[in-house]
Amino acid sequence: MTEEFLTLTENSGALKGKTIFITGASRGIGRAIALKCAADGANIVIAAKSAEPHPKLPGTIYSVAGEVEAAGGKALALQVDVRDERRVAEAMAQAAEKFGGIDAVVNNAGAINLTNVESTPPKRYDLMQNINSRAVYLTAHLAMPYLKQSANGHIISLSPPVNLQPKWLGPFAPYALSKFGMTILSMGLAEELRAAGVSVATLWPRTLVATAAIEFAVGSREMFEQSRKPAIMADAAYEILITENSALTGRQLIDEELLGERGVTDFTEYAHNPAKADQLAVDLFLEP
Repeated sequence: MTEEFLTLTENSGALKGKTIFITGASRGIGRAIALKCAADGANIVIAAKSAEPHPKLPGTIYSVAGEVEAAGGKALALQVDVRDERRVAEAMAQAAEKFGGIDAVVNNAGAINLTNVESTPPKRYDLMQNINSRAVYLTAHLAMPYLKQSANGHIISLSPPVNLQPKWLGPFAPYALSKFGMTILSMGLAEELRAAGVSVATLWPRTLVATAAIEFAVGSREMFEQSRKPAIMADAAYEILITENSALTGRQLIDEELLGERGVTDFTEYAHNPAKADQLAVDLFLEP
């Protein structure tokens, strides 16, 4: 079993025939969520920029589409820049036309730059705000007509609980603003869509997760030894998506805590290196 397919939660089949629109799904956590849901028989919309192979990063929308089909789901690979309103709207329409609707949106695409205000170029600042917080607004705004038609509509945004401690703001306020913006929008959306029966929640990892962001933007590949595999976020996202009656709406969820609520007691195998499962680094914005 490869890392990408590791799971400590069972698939129930509850997502069979459901359509999940995942941004940034060509690699990392987005890809893991796609494969977990595909194993349940879901229709996966792989909405990401990576249509051509990257010299350093594996995975494209087409390679993940093949993996989704192999895992038991149906795939629609769409090249999408979440900053582009027209393209996101087109992608939503294409997804709904192909699969008959949209049941969930997972805002996974992200941009990270851990610099303070003085050291953050305006172009990089704008990139983070547009790909992180603005995309939550844009995808929700455009997906609402479809989600309201779903029997169990969901929006999940991969963003942290709001934590305004100065130690999280001083070193990288621009990034913190973009991620907290995702969460604040999600909390507002939870109220806005409550009467429509659409659940909105955020999800954040308790520890670092072994992805390209950790390798290239936060530290180095050595930090994988202090990280968990993307599978833990995929399993947690799946638990959210199968939850009915908006039971989780408005919550700022942590992967480990939610999975604990759902019966997972041993998280050792989620570690990138299970032998070092007791030496994991706590993720940004969370207190030890």
